[in-house]
Amino acid sequence: MSDVTHHYADLNGTRLHYVTAGTEGSPILLVHGWPESWWAFRKLIPLLAGTHRVIAVDLRGFGDSGTGEGPYDVATSAEDLHHLVDHLALGPVHLSCQDIGGFVAFRFAATHPADVLSFTAIESTLPGYGLEQLADVNHGGSWHVGFLAAPGIPELLLPGHERRLLADWAYPMMLATPNAVTDEDLTEFTRTYARPHGWRGTTGLYQSVFTDAGATRSLPPLPMPVLAIDGASAPFTEQTFRQVTTGPLTTLHLEGVGHLVAQEAPDALAEALLAFTKGI
Repeated sequence: MSDVTHHYADLNGTRLHYVTAGTEGSPILLVHGWPESWWAFRKLIPLLAGTHRVIAVDLRGFGDSGTGEGPYDVATSAEDLHHLVDHLALGPVHLSCQDIGGFVAFRFAATHPADVLSFTAIESTLPGYGLEQLADVNHGGSWHVGFLAAPGIPELLLPGHERRLLADWAYPMMLATPNAVTDEDLTEFTRTYARPHGWRGTTGLYQSVFTDAGATRSLPPLPMPVLAIDGASAPFTEQTFRQVTTGPLTTLHLEGVGHLVAQEAPDALAEALLAFTKGI
């Protein structure tokens, strides 16, 4: 993308890659889910950058961020976000997260509330509030949650098959909007997951789902304004964040949109984010 600037920063024991756009307004930090990278926000960033400074980060082990020796658990990734906000020196941010990125972002916001002006959760839930239930294949869950968390198994079976997994299964399963993701987009996502140790970020977050042991439920609730956005599925984002929020909660259900909202409905998402953040 010609309208973003790429950066690398050595923070908290890893190298984080992130992009920035926009020169004015309060900062918005975008956190991707799976199977994504910062590229998930390629269509959203220009819509926000006219009035905000926008930062889209690759979580550790994802995109072009570092894939060296760990750890890759959710607590460490959440601390990465704290270090990144401090490194940016822009003050507190409007934090927006999607899918399993919400697990990281919630822990960051709950443990460092002074870093966060507002919190937007998109198609996301948390351990202890329903995330682990998505692995229950007997009750509508998906096999991939347990598979990606199985120690050593993704690294054993997925290298060399990244594009088949993404293009033939993951994206068709998650999307409800035709042509939202192109072959070129899939090539970019495949490139990053096919890097040496390119599954470390994924496996670290999914393993954290099953080793949480009540840690997420013990975190303090979010005091800042929260926006919960759901797409095609049941309103699990709203249901989750009603339980972990003491500040004002705004909800939105985008009809006809699948799981990967930023890629499928960037215009509607930008409109919601701009309206939500305007009064904060």
